[in-house]
Amino acid sequence: MAKAKTAYLCDSCGAESPKWEGRCPACGKWNTLSEFKLDSPSRGHWAGASAPAVELAQVSIDKVSRLEVGSQEVNRALGGGIVPGSVILLAGDPGIGKSTLILRIAADIASTGGQSLYVTGEESASQVRMRADRLGLTGKGLYLLQATEIGGIMAELQKRQPALVVVDSIQTLFDGSQSAAAGSVTQIRECARALLEWAKSTDAPVIITGHVTKGGDVAGPRVLEHMVDVMLYLEGDPISAWRLLRSAKNRFGSTNETGVFEMRGEGLVDVPDPSSVFLAERRQDSVGSVVVAAIEGSRPMLVEVQALTNPSLLPAPRRIATGLDFNRLLLVCAVLTRRAGLSLADQDVVVSVTGGLRITEPAADLGIALAVASSLRNTPVSPGIVAFGEIGLTGEVRAAPQADRRIAEAARLGLTRCLAPKPRGRPRDQSDRAVETLGEAIAYAVPRPARRAASAEASGN
Repeated sequence: MAKAKTAYLCDSCGAESPKWEGRCPACGKWNTLSEFKLDSPSRGHWAGASAPAVELAQVSIDKVSRLEVGSQEVNRALGGGIVPGSVILLAGDPGIGKSTLILRIAADIASTGGQSLYVTGEESASQVRMRADRLGLTGKGLYLLQATEIGGIMAELQKRQPALVVVDSIQTLFDGSQSAAAGSVTQIRECARALLEWAKSTDAPVIITGHVTKGGDVAGPRVLEHMVDVMLYLEGDPISAWRLLRSAKNRFGSTNETGVFEMRGEGLVDVPDPSSVFLAERRQDSVGSVVVAAIEGSRPMLVEVQALTNPSLLPAPRRIATGLDFNRLLLVCAVLTRRAGLSLADQDVVVSVTGGLRITEPAADLGIALAVASSLRNTPVSPGIVAFGEIGLTGEVRAAPQADRRIAEAARLGLTRCLAPKPRGRPRDQSDRAVETLGEAIAYAVPRPARRAASAEASGN
């Protein structure tokens, strides 16, 4: 009998190597190569009938009818609902609420008349039933399958032909024809491929949950993220009640959509107006606090950015960023020091976005700069101001996309003094104050106290 050929696959980047090495030759990470067989039979692998080739011009382009669930925030993150035949990967930290979310999705699809199959490899059927009772779900039309072997799972799928399949989680499944342990590169890849082929051939969507590493990446081979159609991350501070469902990949819609939820006793509850929620506890006269108009996908959102400066006792002052890019904070601090004349060389700077939200767009630069300036001068930002705009290295304030929608969202909540970049090609009266430079914005929003300004004038500064 011929000996089975083997190769080695990197857990981090998915690169293949003919022999084992301590360091991956592609990504450079250590101890990430795992062995798998090249010519092993796939007894547990499901194989459907292959479709004949078709000319591209003859392919129907009829609009696909999406499956909408009861949560509008989930529909928003998915781009309008679940596309038939799609494979969705949901990842998140332990205890963040992944199982709670997918159980409700499965129950919503089952309530519309189609069967849902919930494959659980981490919990028993009684544990899933306890969660359903806590969420107030009847479970009618929702079937539980406690299994981890992919062959038996595929046989059950062929038998029932459900409208939706949920697998919790992909790291617990294994293919009996493979010698590797469950959760290894080989097992995750083969089990995901079987589910992918079944979904494409039956037009039934599949939702699988995935574990994450301590770095926040999906555990297992990188090829898993390439195989799925949609990849969602459920994020949030475990101490806070707020949860964010963020789309990192979506072949059928925008990758910038975000759903907002609140974790309650009855599960994850939609937050249709996150701007009001995030600003509910904000004090109007707080030093180092400013409202920023951000865009999350197609939704304008107002959030509070807080900053704290304090004399540093270290040779190199610290910069701490929570909820925003650390390198972006370094850029803003450098421009404030060099272009706006604020002395931050001996100050620790801590900036945080309240509510557990993470802002990634550069339009938050102006709000971050105003919050830092307010804390350094110990002066509150002028009341009623909302700010947005990107800061350049020369101190200019650059235009931000969808400015009209940001201003309209601020006006809806009563914030009529909008500090924004000078509009291009639009009437100047669309914002209360259009600024061109960072120094101009600070002088308007964070004026010097009268006593300090008088002493500065007396000294000639």
